[in-house]
Amino acid sequence: MTSDDSALPAPASRSIETLSALRPDQAEAVLALLADAARDDGQQAVSEQGRLQLRGGAREGVSHLLLHSGGELVGYAQLEDTDPVEAPAAELVVHPAHRGRGHGRALGTALLAASGKRLRVWAHGGHAAARHLAQVLGLTLFRELRQMRRPLAGLDLAEPKLPDGVAVRAFVPGRDDADWLAVNSAAFAHHPEQGSLTQRDLDDRMAEPWFDPAGFFLAVRGDELVGFHWTKVHAAEQLGEVYVLGVRPGAQGGGLGKALTTIGLRHLSGLGLPTAMLYVDADNKAAVSVYERLGFTTHETDLMYRTET
Repeated sequence: MTSDDSALPAPASRSIETLSALRPDQAEAVLALLADAARDDGQQAVSEQGRLQLRGGAREGVSHLLLHSGGELVGYAQLEDTDPVEAPAAELVVHPAHRGRGHGRALGTALLAASGKRLRVWAHGGHAAARHLAQVLGLTLFRELRQMRRPLAGLDLAEPKLPDGVAVRAFVPGRDDADWLAVNSAAFAHHPEQGSLTQRDLDDRMAEPWFDPAGFFLAVRGDELVGFHWTKVHAAEQLGEVYVLGVRPGAQGGGLGKALTTIGLRHLSGLGLPTAMLYVDADNKAAVSVYERLGFTTHETDLMYRTET
């Protein structure tokens, strides 16, 4: 959620179009808008999942809201209603050159109407303007997601100690897909955004330029997948990411998560990357403590707001 609705008068003409799928030219226009906003704001206003969902046709439960003013695309919102329990989740952005004219409020109001006034909205970076818009829309703070970072130069981590009978190998696309999706779903049953990933979502990520199976580590006991650490390289930013780290329920508590973390960090350090990053919920005190002991500190915070339920 990136907007500033404080100053300038409303435009003479404004329209919002809601679509279940974007044409290629519409998707490119949205991506260009997002890139302009990211350069101004310092981070993306729409998550990786949201950006992947711009292309490839309709997706169940996903809607795209295009805000035009004077014939120009100046705002975008995405609404995803796929969680059987939680309220629909949204992200929105207004082009930096068109802020302060009520566009963010217009998109937010449209999202409230589309969701039946049952809505969650991300504010990446937690900027003051986004907090103000959340207040105007009647939303309250619900979740805090921390981005933590640590330097990789001079990385000094103890040799990873795997549980008895566990070995680590690289992910093999096409062979390991179904097993990984099953373990990911079980490991993140409490985390609907990650735990609900499908084959299509996995295919989307494997088609991205950054995908490298050599950095996707699987922990196996015989033929059984018991954990994984999927790393990611942000080449432009020279950042290595602890992208997804999971342990199958029943295999937890034996030090596997720590060993997999160490293996992934050593891999990223070996690529010559200066910094590692990861995302963790602020209320997951145990995980935050583990990462702090590994040298991670909070870099920035994403906030999620929601309607009162």
